[in-house]
Amino acid sequence: MAERNPNCDVPALWLEHKTALKNYIFKRVKDEQLTNDILQEVLLKVYSFCLSRSGVRNVRSWLYQIAHNTMLDHYRKESKNRSLKAEVEFIEEDENLAFKEALDYIEPLIDFLPPEYAVPLRMSDLEGIKQADIAEKLNLSLTATKSRIQRARDLLKKEFVTCCHFETDATGGLLSFSIKDSCIPLQQVQEKK
Repeated sequence: MAERNPNCDVPALWLEHKTALKNYIFKRVKDEQLTNDILQEVLLKVYSFCLSRSGVRNVRSWLYQIAHNTMLDHYRKESKNRSLKAEVEFIEEDENLAFKEALDYIEPLIDFLPPEYAVPLRMSDLEGIKQADIAEKLNLSLTATKSRIQRARDLLKKEFVTCCHFETDATGGLLSFSIKDSCIPLQQVQEKK
């Protein structure tokens, strides 16, 4: 008999998170009956997932992502009968929660990169400086600047894979994000939050 994963104790999960999930859904759909319908679908998806898989690392993020995806599914079904405007507004209002959580660790991960890559990447992607201006400030050619920024993005992606667990849905969307125990620097950043 397989060992049961404590993250997938559905009754305990539901007791702990139901009210917060309901508030999260209601804030976005603004309809009590629809909120209850979506909440019921979320419960069924959680139960189905827990029966078929071994669990997740970041339960809270995972539950909110399921709620988010369930609301999107509802709007997609409804959009066949009306305009896509509500779905577009909904998506813009509430980006992927796990992705937002992962964003908190971009700057610390950039700090792991060698300075010749970290500096132009930070200037380009975090400060929004044009690459031509970065080249001028760093006394580099535009080609060298573009190359360093692209290399820095590749190195940053490798750091994310080395330091973080990602769980995705069938379409490749990020369901949950967590820091690996082996990544001491990010574990320390996480403890400070």
